[in-house]
Amino acid sequence: MTQEKWGLLRNKLLKAIGKNNYTTWIEPLEFQELQDGVAVFSVPTNFMGNYVSQNFADLILYEMNTAGEKVQRLAFRVAANSSARPKAEAESEPKVVRDAPVVTKMESANGAFESLQAAPLDSRFTFDSFVVGKPNELAHAAARRVSEGGPVTFNPLVLYGGVGLGKTHLMHAIAWELKTKHPELNVLYLSAEQFMYRFVQALRERRMMDFKHLFRSVDVLMVDDVQFIAGKDSTQEEFFHTFNALVDQNKQIIISADRAPGEIKDLEDRVKSRLQCGLVVDLHPTDYELRLGILQNKVQQYSSTYPDLTIADGVLEFLAHRISTNVRVLEGALTRLFAFASLVGREIDMELTQDCLADVLRASERKITVEEIQRKVSDYYNIRLSDIIGPKRLRSYARPRQVAMYLCKRLTSRSLPEIGRRFGGRDHTTVMHGVKRIEELKTTDGQIAEDVEMLRRALEA
Repeated sequence: MTQEKWGLLRNKLLKAIGKNNYTTWIEPLEFQELQDGVAVFSVPTNFMGNYVSQNFADLILYEMNTAGEKVQRLAFRVAANSSARPKAEAESEPKVVRDAPVVTKMESANGAFESLQAAPLDSRFTFDSFVVGKPNELAHAAARRVSEGGPVTFNPLVLYGGVGLGKTHLMHAIAWELKTKHPELNVLYLSAEQFMYRFVQALRERRMMDFKHLFRSVDVLMVDDVQFIAGKDSTQEEFFHTFNALVDQNKQIIISADRAPGEIKDLEDRVKSRLQCGLVVDLHPTDYELRLGILQNKVQQYSSTYPDLTIADGVLEFLAHRISTNVRVLEGALTRLFAFASLVGREIDMELTQDCLADVLRASERKITVEEIQRKVSDYYNIRLSDIIGPKRLRSYARPRQVAMYLCKRLTSRSLPEIGRRFGGRDHTTVMHGVKRIEELKTTDGQIAEDVEMLRRALEA
C-alpha cells in the first residue's frame, strides 16, 4: 500500500470518527509497510499504539480491505526520538486520583479486570424524606416514574438545578428504589469525576475493552454532576459512545447537572444534543412553603433524638423566610439550633435562634430592598409611590404604608430607624406602631392577611 493510498484512507477515517479523534489518534500514525498481511505503523508512544489497537483497529482494517488491500492485522512500532503526547494523556493528571472509587476484582471472558462499584448511597436520601412542592414536583414525578423500573419512556432523564435544590437526593432515591424493588437490575451510580477517573485509569492500564464492557453492560447508568466532564474531550468522546450504546440497548440513563445541558460551557454539541433528546427537568429554587415544609419534616425527624426540646411559634417561619437560597444551609441551620439548644437546655425561641445563627443569617440576608417593597405595595394598592412615602395620613394611604413597613421589617435586615428614614424620615416608633398594627390585623382581618401573603409571595418570587 502506498503513502498516497494511506492518505486517502485517512480522509475516510476522519469522516468516520470525527475531527477530535482523528487529530488525537490517527493523524500521528505513520504508515511504514504492508507485509504478509500485517500493516505496520510508526507511533509516538506505546500508549498511543495500544489505544489505537483497542479502539480503531477494526475500522482501519475494514477501510484497508475495502480499498483492496489484504490486511489481517495491524502492528505498531514506537518511533525513535518521539516526544509527542496524545491529548487523552493530558487529561490523566494525578488530581483526579483523589476521587478514585472503591473497586473489586471480577472475572470476565477476557480474564481478571477491575469492576467499578456504585458510589455509596446516603440512607437519608429516599423518596420518603423528599419534601415535594411546586418548584420540584415535576422532577419528583419523573424520578418516581424512572424508579419503577418498567419500560423506558424517556431517555435520558436529566435533572438540573442549583446547589442544594435536591438533585443528588433524587438520584439517590431512584437508586434506593431500584435496588429495593428490582435487585436483579445492574444499577451503576457514580459521579462524572469517577467516570473520568475510570476512563483515565483504563487508558493507563491498557484496559479500554474492559472499561467499555463494564459501562455498557449496566441496566441503569446514573451519572451525577455531568458538567465536570466539560472541556475533557477524550472523556466526552467515551461518554458519548457509552451513551449511544446504552440507548441502543434500551437501557435507562439518568443524569444530573448544575444547569441545563445547552448552558454547560465546553460541553460538545453532540453530547448536549444527546442529553436534550430525553426529558430535561429543572428543579426551581425553593419557595417559602416548600422551605417551611422541609423544616417541619426535619423537626419531626429530630423529635426522637431531642424529645425534651420545644420550638417556639414563628421560629420555623422566620428561618424559611430568611434562608432561601440553599436547602442544605437551611437544614444545617436547624441541626445547629437543636444541638445548641440541647447543650444549653433552652427552648428554641427567636432570641436563641438569632444568637446561634448570627453568621448564617448574615450570609443569607434578604436581597429584597426597602425601595422594591415600596414599589410593589404601591402597585398592589394602585396608589403612587410618593403617597406611600409622603406625609398624608388618609386611611387609603396609611394602611398600605403600614403594610410596606411590616414587610420591610420581615423581609429585610434594616433596623426600625433605617426603615423610618426610607419612609419620609419617620421616627422608628412610627414604624414600630405600623408593624404591630399589621400583626394584629392579620389575625382579625382576612383581607389584610391575604394582602400581606400575596405581597410576600410576589416579592420572594
